[in-house]
Amino acid sequence: MKRLAAIPFLIILACTSAGAQESAKTLAATMDVYAFPKDGQAADVQSKDEAACYEWAASNTGSDPFQLQKQGEQQEQQTEQQVAQAQASTRGAGAGGAVRGAAAGALIGEISHGDTSESAAWGAAAGLVASRRRAHRASAEAQEQAKSKGASQQQATQEQVDNFKKAFSACLEAKDYLVKY
Repeated sequence: MKRLAAIPFLIILACTSAGAQESAKTLAATMDVYAFPKDGQAADVQSKDEAACYEWAASNTGSDPFQLQKQGEQQEQQTEQQVAQAQASTRGAGAGGAVRGAAAGALIGEISHGDTSESAAWGAAAGLVASRRRAHRASAEAQEQAKSKGASQQQATQEQVDNFKKAFSACLEAKDYLVKY
């Protein structure tokens, strides 16, 4: 019974220590930039230096890494939506081709040998297959374009983040920190 009573206490203790570890993360560490104080600067001094360098880097690069992260997530969602739309564009693609093929087959059958039903069936099948192939090819191309565009946007965003990290690191190094990212 005593063990069961201790479980909620241990859960609360674990959550509290995990929260404390998360809050101990510095501004630089949240961006995967690690700064070690060469001159033994206190944590509050390091925090102020990081904030000053953050502002300096943001103004000099014109980029805010947290905004860029949000932008990157939006770009990723947009790419996924475009790919899904391209995949959905093939639905019903064969029906139009089947109708056109049946009409063409019936016309050719009437002209050539007077039997429209068999020629219409063959024309419908051929039109269905051809139309689906065109739709799938177009869908695949649209998906590739969406993925390519998304990848280039993500790359451009990552380059902006990297430039910010370079500027941020240069500022911290000028303030006597050993910086790695």
